[in-house]
Amino acid sequence: METAYIKTPLGIATIIGDENGISVISVSDEGEISTTIPAVVQEAVTQLNDYFEGKRTNFDFALNPKGTEFQQKVWKGLLEIPFGKTCSYMDLSKKLGDVKAIRAVASANGKNPLWIVVPCHRVIGTDGSLTGYAGGLWRKKWLLEHENPTTQQSLF
Repeated sequence: METAYIKTPLGIATIIGDENGISVISVSDEGEISTTIPAVVQEAVTQLNDYFEGKRTNFDFALNPKGTEFQQKVWKGLLEIPFGKTCSYMDLSKKLGDVKAIRAVASANGKNPLWIVVPCHRVIGTDGSLTGYAGGLWRKKWLLEHENPTTQQSLF
């Protein structure tokens, strides 16, 4: 496994992967920024930078997250939430075929190892509230606003 640390508007992102794909992308408030980027994570670094610069709305590098079969199913469901859109935990549970699994879906969502790329930040409460987010609600709010900025209306 190779690792790179990059500066983002939301903190220092850690990107871990190998020739099979990226297995972890996380964010923290502090850390050392990499001076060299390993080749196996270079495309992920490039695409994340493009995302933050507003030049990218999807990611197409290889993913290789580690998790249970159920977690993998939930993360795959998250990948289907379009850029700039949100869905509720209930909506996601229904889409995955079991309304009663809402807590399990929320738990798997919280264990998502691929920050931003598997867009768990796009899942909100049924009432539209910003519910728990491992990276902090301020980051979730920032990401949703970045993906769906409201334009100022002109008075004239």
